[in-house]
Amino acid sequence: MRRTDYDREQYQDYARGRALTERQLRAWMTAFGALLPARRPLSGLDVGSGTGRFTPALARAFGPVTGVEPSVRMRETAQARSRHPDVRYIAGFAEDMPLPSGSADYAVMLQSWHHVQDKPRAARELARVLRPAGRLIMRSGFSDHMPRIWWLEHFPRGPEVDASLFQPLHEVIETFTSAGWRVAGFGTVTEPSAGTLGDMLERLRLRTHSVFAHFTPDELETGFRRLEQAVAADPGAPAPPDPASLLTLERR
Repeated sequence: MRRTDYDREQYQDYARGRALTERQLRAWMTAFGALLPARRPLSGLDVGSGTGRFTPALARAFGPVTGVEPSVRMRETAQARSRHPDVRYIAGFAEDMPLPSGSADYAVMLQSWHHVQDKPRAARELARVLRPAGRLIMRSGFSDHMPRIWWLEHFPRGPEVDASLFQPLHEVIETFTSAGWRVAGFGTVTEPSAGTLGDMLERLRLRTHSVFAHFTPDELETGFRRLEQAVAADPGAPAPPDPASLLTLERR
């Protein structure tokens, strides 16, 4: 898989292209809250935090959060966008986090697992930084459990190319169980609509989804032409909600 260098590409537009509404954030915090211990505060990690789409909301809902992000540019954007007193951002990778052992109650990895280069090492490192019974909540694609993404179907080979970026679910589970984790749950969360079809088209034109880097120029041109034609029929209509797979793992 082609590795995205977020210090050279996407960082300028990522926050705008992948912004979450308050309604979407509430839906995610409700889903996460059902998977985490009821006590508050909790100490959390947002691993692959990017521009901090989720980090401040996690802090508001659950307690202090450390965003771990390798990209300097993405961290700078996150820091400029959030002044929440319980949020900090540090340089690091899922495979190598400059954090004490057993220092967090939970971690989230939200659309970042497919970017991890050494996955077995990352599973061990995540186990190290979490306390016993700590939970990892992973939002990711899984090649054999891909949700239907409405806009992707307008691109030639869209779902096929998207699925090729991800491992099958059993491989991810094997990686973690070999590192001392157990599966605590697997399901689907529906992310509410991000706005109108016209709004969504403008954001998609920024090409901040990883899959766009894996289309040929012809596929991109054809896909956007088809998408524009579909949206032109009713640009003010709400964009469909997006289903997302959520895997929850628990440190033994």
